[in-house]
Amino acid sequence: MPSNYLQRMLRYRAWADRLTYEAVAALPEGAATAPRATIFGNMLRTLTHTWVIDDIFQAHLQGRPHGYTSRNTPEPLAFEELWRRQQLMNAWYQDYAAGLTPEQAAEVVSFQFVGGGEGRMSREDIILHVVNHATYHRGFVADMFYQVPARPPATDLPVFLRDAPQDAS
Repeated sequence: MPSNYLQRMLRYRAWADRLTYEAVAALPEGAATAPRATIFGNMLRTLTHTWVIDDIFQAHLQGRPHGYTSRNTPEPLAFEELWRRQQLMNAWYQDYAAGLTPEQAAEVVSFQFVGGGEGRMSREDIILHVVNHATYHRGFVADMFYQVPARPPATDLPVFLRDAPQDAS
């Protein structure tokens, strides 16, 4: 898979995260932490889960233990701290992918899933997974916007391709 494709997907991820976090920050006080009918209980816990999975797969890519026994933090992170961490994580993935050779991108990484069992994915598949995983859970957050009620931002790939400046590479 060409590196420029991975880079585009990671730029898309960062753009969509920014729109989502900005929209969540603009909600009425308490809306992000209000109990919702969703797997992680509220918007903040859902966004935290996405960051935790990014952190877990970053550890896999780096060949180090991640220390997680769950797919979320024991206690919620403050919104501002989570957004700071997510921006750093998004930048890390962009820098990491930019430095991969085609051979490194295709290299298979073995790891243990948090829930048990062995996993094996190429480095480029891990990167695509974190992009896809975030998109999936931003959909959960968007659904919770309607429960506020509020309108979520449009974070679809075609909107990114239309609205965000694109690198010609």
